[in-house]
Amino acid sequence: MSDQSQTAPTVANPVIPGFHPDPSICRVGDDYYLVCSSFEYFPGVPVFHSRDLVHWTQIGNALERASQLRLPADTPSSAGIYAPTLRHHDSRFWLVVTNVSTGGGNMLFTATDPAGPWSDPIRLPGVRGIDPDLAWDEDGTCWCTFAGIEQVRIDPQTGETFGPQRKLWSGTPGAASPEAPHLYRIGAYWYLLIAEGGTERGHGVSIARGPAPTGPFEPCPANPILTHRGSDRPIQNTGHADLVQAPDGTWWMVLLGVRPRGGTPGWHILGRETFLAPVSWVDDWPVVGELTPDMAAPAWPLSIAPEEVGRDDFDLPELRPYWISPRSRPDGHCTTKERAGWLTLRARGASLDDTDATFLGRRQRHLAWRARVRIDPSWGRGGLAVRLDERHHYEIEASDGQVQVVARIGPLRTVVAARPVPAGPLVLGVRTAEAQPPDDARTGPDALSFGVDTLDGAFTELCTLDGRYLSTEVAGGFTGRVVGMYAAAGSVHFDWFDYDPLHVT
Repeated sequence: MSDQSQTAPTVANPVIPGFHPDPSICRVGDDYYLVCSSFEYFPGVPVFHSRDLVHWTQIGNALERASQLRLPADTPSSAGIYAPTLRHHDSRFWLVVTNVSTGGGNMLFTATDPAGPWSDPIRLPGVRGIDPDLAWDEDGTCWCTFAGIEQVRIDPQTGETFGPQRKLWSGTPGAASPEAPHLYRIGAYWYLLIAEGGTERGHGVSIARGPAPTGPFEPCPANPILTHRGSDRPIQNTGHADLVQAPDGTWWMVLLGVRPRGGTPGWHILGRETFLAPVSWVDDWPVVGELTPDMAAPAWPLSIAPEEVGRDDFDLPELRPYWISPRSRPDGHCTTKERAGWLTLRARGASLDDTDATFLGRRQRHLAWRARVRIDPSWGRGGLAVRLDERHHYEIEASDGQVQVVARIGPLRTVVAARPVPAGPLVLGVRTAEAQPPDDARTGPDALSFGVDTLDGAFTELCTLDGRYLSTEVAGGFTGRVVGMYAAAGSVHFDWFDYDPLHVT
C-alpha cells in the first residue's frame, strides 16, 4: 500500500449519540451500514444506514423475533448481546454476535437486506469467547477471531469449527483485556485491529500485521494507535474500533467513546457512543487523525434523522425501530392496536425494580433534553421513567388522582414527592439542566426535574434529582440511560410521547 495523506473534514462527534457502543461497519457501493451492542434490551442489535459516515438513520433491528433473541428474566443488566461484527461477503450480509445469557453463546445471522429480515441464528458452539469477528481469505476460508485474540476456522453455513482455537497475538505487553478483534486484508498485509486496556478510562486501539490471516503478526511500533487515557480530552474511554474505506479511497475509523460531565471523577450518562475519526496510512501502518468533539451540538444534530426526535403519536400499527424494552416485549403487554392512536402497556412486574417490568423506552441521545408523555392511568398505574438498570432509575408515576416521583438508587427506594391531580388523562414531564455549582469537584453531570404540565402548558415541578446516580460511574455496567413509559399495575394508555433536545452551552 502506498502512503496516503488526507485533509479531514470536521466531524460533529458523536455521529451516533447515546447508548450505541461497540460499532461495527461495512460498506456496499455507496452505502454504509453499522450495528451496535444492545445488551439486555429487545429488540437487539440496532442497524443504521448512511451515505456519508456522518448522517445515520436507524433502519431496523437485526434481532427482532423471539426465535433470534431469547433473554431470560434472570439475565442481568449489561449482560445479553455483546459486540456484533457486520460484514458483507458473497452478496450477503453476515452478523456474528455473543449472547451473554443462559442458553446464549455465539451466533451468526445472515440477510440480503440489512434492514431485515435477518435469519434465525446459526449457533457457533465451538467458538468460546466474546466479541467474535468474521473474515474470509482468498480461497473462501472463513476465520472467526474473538476476545483473548484467539482464532478458529468455521463453516459459516453450519457453524461447524475445524481444528483447535489458537492464540494469534497477546496485544501490548502489560495492557489488560485484549478484545474486540477485527481482521482485514489491506494491500499486501493482513491487519489485526484490537481493543485493549479495558473499556473504561484506559481503553485504547492497537494493531498488528502479518502475511496471512493466521499470522504471524508484528505489532505496530506506534501502538496504541488511538487512546485518550491520561488526558483531559472531553471524549474518553476511546476504543473498540472498526475500519472502513470510502469510495474515494479515504479510510475511516468508527469507535466507541464517552463524554464525562461534572466534577471528579466525571460521570457519563449517555453510555458509550459511536464516534468517527479519519485514518491515513504511513509506511503501511494506519495513523488515526484527530477525534474532534462537538460538545455544544446544535439542538437538532445532523447525525439524528428528523423522525427520531419529536413526537410519536403511536399512530402506526408497529412501533418505530428505536423503541426498546428490557429482555422481551410480549405482544399482550405492549401494543398500539388495543386503543386506536394510543400505546397500551399492561403490567407484569409491580415496579421498574422487577426484571420483567413492562417498560418501553428510547436511548437518551442528548446531554440536555426534555421528554413529555400524555398518560391515561384510569385503569392502572404507570408513568414516565429514566432508567439505567433495575437498581438505578427515576420515575414520575400516575395513578387515578395522584402523581408521585420515585427514586431508586442501589438498595434504596423512596417516594421523593407527591401531589393530587384531577382524574383522567394528564401530561407528565422530565427535563435536564447542567448541575450547579459547576466549580465544585463533587458536582454531578446534570439535574433531572420531574413535574406535570398544566392545562395552559406550564411545567409544574415536583422535584429535582441529582443525575450522577443514573451514571455508569455509580451504577456500573455497559449501558446508558433510556427514557420511556412503563406500567406498574393494570393497563396504562399513552396518547403520545415527546422527546426534544435542549441547547447545551
